[in-house]
Amino acid sequence: MGIPRIVIFFVVISLVLFAASFYVGRRVKQAFGLSVRAERTGLFVVLGCVVAMILARAVGLRPLGEVAFTLLLALLISTGLLLLVDLAKLGALPFTWLVSRAKPAPAPAPEPVLAVATGPAAPAPVEPPALEPAKAEEAAPVLPTRRDFLTQAVTGSALLVGSGSSFYGAVFGRHDYVIEEVPVRIPGLSKRLDGYTLVQLSDIHFGTFVGDAEMRAAEELVRKARPDRIVLTGDLLDNDAKYAEMLGRFVRNIAPLARDGVVAIPGNHDWYAGIDEVVAALKAAGARVLRNDGFVVGDEKDGFSLLGVEDVWARRLSAGNGPNLDAALAQVPKDLPRVLLCHNPVFFPEAAGQVALQLSGHTHGGQVNLGALQPGKLVLPYGYVAGLYERNGSRLWVNRGFGTAGPPARVGAPPEVTRVVLVSA
Repeated sequence: MGIPRIVIFFVVISLVLFAASFYVGRRVKQAFGLSVRAERTGLFVVLGCVVAMILARAVGLRPLGEVAFTLLLALLISTGLLLLVDLAKLGALPFTWLVSRAKPAPAPAPEPVLAVATGPAAPAPVEPPALEPAKAEEAAPVLPTRRDFLTQAVTGSALLVGSGSSFYGAVFGRHDYVIEEVPVRIPGLSKRLDGYTLVQLSDIHFGTFVGDAEMRAAEELVRKARPDRIVLTGDLLDNDAKYAEMLGRFVRNIAPLARDGVVAIPGNHDWYAGIDEVVAALKAAGARVLRNDGFVVGDEKDGFSLLGVEDVWARRLSAGNGPNLDAALAQVPKDLPRVLLCHNPVFFPEAAGQVALQLSGHTHGGQVNLGALQPGKLVLPYGYVAGLYERNGSRLWVNRGFGTAGPPARVGAPPEVTRVVLVSA
């Protein structure tokens, strides 16, 4: 039997966190002269947070997990900022070397001129008495150099920004819900369906850090969005099948808020938690689950096709599974406009040109962004992080998600419910 994926994940994350702790500890020690004991204390704090993080996931200790994740996220943000500074310094080395080579050498000091006495001999100068070591230190305190001051300022700023951002994201950012209004022109859409509204929720991640309070907030947002139909685009559970019951309650609560009910597709975390349990909970609650399937909204004359494909990661997790757009298209008429639900936006290049609109999630909008620093754009394929994209006449909307994965925090990526209004072209 192979090593469980979750074990490998926690081992890798733990190694990254300890490397970050060692790196930041060294930087703080160089900047502020902290003792070895303080450095070791920091490592023990990180160890305690890693253990708390694992326990929180394993047994559902939400308060403990929130504190541990907040501290570890602060460490990671601070590490990233300090690494950027070090990379900038490394990149500036050639320029600094050229400047030092071009700078003229300092002029030699002039030789002292000795005066020749012509009159009576002048008394020899009396040197001041040498100060004792203790008095010399008092008389000449050691002041930090400009380099020391800059090092302390940069290190302190990184720690302050990292800690402040993590605290904000954990306490406020992950609950800063918004409703995004997205009108999308659909070529060939009947005038009878002009204004048809799909309200999209994605990446709810019911689990340790997303529970009843978040469920009530989502229900209220859906009510305000006034949907014709609700679409759930995957990662509805986080990593534990026991929360499938909560997902079922949620679907039963929101279904009456939409005239045409709820449609759902799975995401990669639904596979991690237990795809059979997730699908069973959705169907028992009355949701229609699309896995390489589709149906007509309206009628075959004036309607449009709503398609849903399996998650792309299912290919790795189960032989013979994965998205199959052709199988979904085979279930609907060929001449109707098409709207596709697919959890991962990486599928868009394959679907572009065959559908008018694809609705996806998965990315969480990067989840943690600091202004122009958006790590998601560096690691996500095609740069599909959040918002609207176009390709081959098709459009893609990437929902930032509602819950969180990993650290229960959001910075610069507010959780959203999307109100997609279909407009006849």
